[in-house]
Amino acid sequence: MPDGIVIIDKPQGWTSMDVCAKLRGILKEKRVGHGGTLDPMATGVLPVFAGRATRAVEFAEKGDKEYIAGLRLGVATNTQDITGEVLAQRPAEADQAALEAVLERFRGEIQQIPPMYSAIKIHGQKLYELARKGREVERKPRTVTIHALEALGTDAEGDFLLRIRCSKGTYVRTLCHDIGGMLGCGGCMSSLRRTMAAGFPLEDAVTIEDVQEKGAALLRPVDSLFSAHPAWTIRSAGQEKRVRNGSPITVPETAEGLYRVYGPDGTFLCLSRAGGGTLTAVKNFF
Repeated sequence: MPDGIVIIDKPQGWTSMDVCAKLRGILKEKRVGHGGTLDPMATGVLPVFAGRATRAVEFAEKGDKEYIAGLRLGVATNTQDITGEVLAQRPAEADQAALEAVLERFRGEIQQIPPMYSAIKIHGQKLYELARKGREVERKPRTVTIHALEALGTDAEGDFLLRIRCSKGTYVRTLCHDIGGMLGCGGCMSSLRRTMAAGFPLEDAVTIEDVQEKGAALLRPVDSLFSAHPAWTIRSAGQEKRVRNGSPITVPETAEGLYRVYGPDGTFLCLSRAGGGTLTAVKNFF
């Protein structure tokens, strides 16, 4: 049975669930999920998990992400990107120096008001469902972290290109909208390409056509998601039995932190946390 992770370069016009549905058919595996939604207009890194690896989706969703976004100044829309209805247009006279002067205010921890066209639920209803009915409701600001934000110049359309490294829950189109507002001319997101997610860079991504051709051979082992954490190998059959039974094991010499835990034969068993002289499973993958 297929079991692992494939990093897809999501094509424009596809939803993240469209990609999962396609891969279910190609891999002939019902258990397929993705690690972080991309809007249909966006392209780039979409980690997709198959088989037992779907147990790791929650860890992929929590990580930082990196994007290259197009910022179109002088245009504000109801979706905060160019797919929406234009609400206002103004002359955009800001140059790159003016833009860079404003970007500093958006680095670090910032407050974002989620857009109405989002999947966030309020009182059991998704915001985009309310927005499509012409309704707008009050949304509470959320704290997100912008780890890196820089202007890279302009694209062929004359839109500014921004490189953004950010925390989970950041809306890049809202960031573009707010930057345009700070410049006094309004703005919206004109393009979006995700260049990193769950620690996987764009260089690791393959196309859906590649998966159609090569199938499960392109699946990465699930422990590749946790490569930033050190490996710890079980030393005895007794320890392995305890781990497989869900019991902690004693590891007095092990520093605190997360570990990739392997059986004596090299099989990846679980992601575990060491602390207080014990090693306790966070998530099992056997």
